[in-house]
Amino acid sequence: MSPSSRLMRFLGACSLLLSCSLLAAAPGFLPVPTGATGLVGDGIAAFLPKGLDPAHLPASLALVKPTTLRGALPDRWSVRPVFSADQQHFRAFVPTTADVDLYGTGEVTGPLRRNGQTITLWNTDNYGYSKDDGRNLYQSHPWVLGLRKDGTAFGVLFDSTWRAQLSCADGITFTSEGPAMPVLVIDRESPEAVLKGLGELTGTMDLPPRWSLGYQQCRWSYHPDSRVRAIADGFRAHHIPCDVIWMDIDYMDGFRVFTFRKDEFPDPAGLNGYLHQRGFKGIWMIDPGVKVDPAYSVYASGRKQGVFVQTATGQEADGDVWPGPSAFPDFTRPETRAWWSALYGDFMAKGVDGVWNDMNEPAVFNAASYTLPEDARHRGGGALAPGPHLQYHNVFGMLMAAASRDGILAANPGKRPFVLTRANFLGGQRYAATWTGDNESKEAHLALSIPMSETLGLSGQPFNGPDLGGFGGKAAPELWARWVGFGAFFPFCRGHAIRGSNDKEPWAFGESTEKAARLALERRYRLLPYFYTLFREASKTGLPVMRPLFLADPKNPAYRAEEQAFLLGGDLLVVPRWAKCQALPDWREVSLVAGDLAEPNQASLRLRPGAIVPLGRVIQSTTEESLDPLTLLVCPDAAGRAEGWLYEDAGDGFGYQKGDYLLTHYQAQRRNGKLEVDIVSSEGQRPRPKRRVLVEVVGVGGVERIEGNSGL
Repeated sequence: MSPSSRLMRFLGACSLLLSCSLLAAAPGFLPVPTGATGLVGDGIAAFLPKGLDPAHLPASLALVKPTTLRGALPDRWSVRPVFSADQQHFRAFVPTTADVDLYGTGEVTGPLRRNGQTITLWNTDNYGYSKDDGRNLYQSHPWVLGLRKDGTAFGVLFDSTWRAQLSCADGITFTSEGPAMPVLVIDRESPEAVLKGLGELTGTMDLPPRWSLGYQQCRWSYHPDSRVRAIADGFRAHHIPCDVIWMDIDYMDGFRVFTFRKDEFPDPAGLNGYLHQRGFKGIWMIDPGVKVDPAYSVYASGRKQGVFVQTATGQEADGDVWPGPSAFPDFTRPETRAWWSALYGDFMAKGVDGVWNDMNEPAVFNAASYTLPEDARHRGGGALAPGPHLQYHNVFGMLMAAASRDGILAANPGKRPFVLTRANFLGGQRYAATWTGDNESKEAHLALSIPMSETLGLSGQPFNGPDLGGFGGKAAPELWARWVGFGAFFPFCRGHAIRGSNDKEPWAFGESTEKAARLALERRYRLLPYFYTLFREASKTGLPVMRPLFLADPKNPAYRAEEQAFLLGGDLLVVPRWAKCQALPDWREVSLVAGDLAEPNQASLRLRPGAIVPLGRVIQSTTEESLDPLTLLVCPDAAGRAEGWLYEDAGDGFGYQKGDYLLTHYQAQRRNGKLEVDIVSSEGQRPRPKRRVLVEVVGVGGVERIEGNSGL
């Protein structure tokens, strides 16, 4: 950006601040002066209201390290919050111009572009997104990304866990029911650079086990254990790729967490062994509500150690969930988190591969608020101060996921832990993957699933996706086929169904839908090397795996509101067959498996000119070797050049942290009418496998197939 452009932006911001100071101090709100300010990183600034001591800030649960002012704020810094307060609220207002497009705000319904939208940050069990018109869901992300007309971008992070309202109407307004808090602003040359800055502040996800990128099948519930075996056998019999079968609450003894009902799941270790022998992993649900039952060892030990949330008067804060009256661990206490983590030892010893933390807003059935009372007591400990539920409600699920992750890792120290959580908070990608909660089998939620997942990715959570086909209600075969046709390319890829609904396995709808599902999932499995490379990038940078189209060209206004087509990384464009897109880049359509272009439910996949994408062969699960042969899908640009990367490691464990990985940078160039593909660099100590390499060149006239050499 030129110096004159910076000056004009700064002068415009000064005018906005002057005119908006009165707006921020709305009726009943009085201005609060800005106190300490300064840079905390490259292009990252912190703003503290007067009265907050920069040397003694409250512990942040969103940030990976304390906010430390390192340098003076440049005079021309343009994005500055204005603070105000009334008797019950603290407000931070960030003025914006009309040509700024706003994104982020976490798990939300509604459009990708958030201008004019207002949500409540209060994690809520919201079946079908029906409560409060879906304006508050299961997670809270106090974060907004702004994209300017010139393609530069900024992000605003409000570092508060208290219940709040976040509005993107007439600027950005964060109104909290808690005390004054820091506001952090990232201002950089592009939205990608801002998202990397968010990763610097809130951390990035760890590299997940490779099997978690495969297709996964779930139902409330598959029981008894013979039904689980039948589902696994069904996938193999129908030759439909799948890596994971999920166990919902009905495996438990009276919904007591960390137990198994003896009549239907008498041998969970044997069941997990059966799955493992057939190339599956088993993921089992653990909720936070602990049944109030003195004869139940988990409750008895928790009560003895005083681990549960208390009422305002110091009693146990019980509420009804699936087991009936239940107590809720106070995860703000280090002692409670250690107690919870230790419960996973015996549980994981039965061959459990991953854990699903559900109902952890926490949901409470017999309360008008659907959760614990606002004045319930969390006693804190370590860096966390004691506080009411109003302060810690939004991070209950994140703290639970962190404790679960610690317990799983302690039980299986040689394996990468996998946790899926329903409730979460900004920064929670450090502990768990997520899904978009209890959607329904209807057209509106099919379309909504794309901007919901994109928005989570823009809010720091790359590993997310919806329940394919819809969780609630009856799924029509045509709906399920259309949904899996593009849903196979979400980062988290799981089919799910509520109890009482029709069967929603891929073969349950008839031959036509089964064919659509098989093709879609075979395409995903061919793309697993590319997916895994993108997840490695996400773990390093914080960039989303699934991206909105505007990241392909931030200066193009035609892409700003596109929410039906989406990107996988920077090189693949996914266009659902039903999508009605206003403008798309001129990329080249590719076929990954025979018949995929002719099947009407399959999304159109388009490759960026200048890209090389690695492909594996079709496999039924990630337990099979997929990279022999390795296929390099090459799409030369107008100059005849292309490049791409492939990341490889063991797929599980932590050897990659000590160098046991291979990151290969490929380049292609046409020379004398012939395309040559070379390795220009590699990283890591993992030996290059001896394998066949095929090169498929995607050109205007079609695909040219070239036998590569083992040196690639």
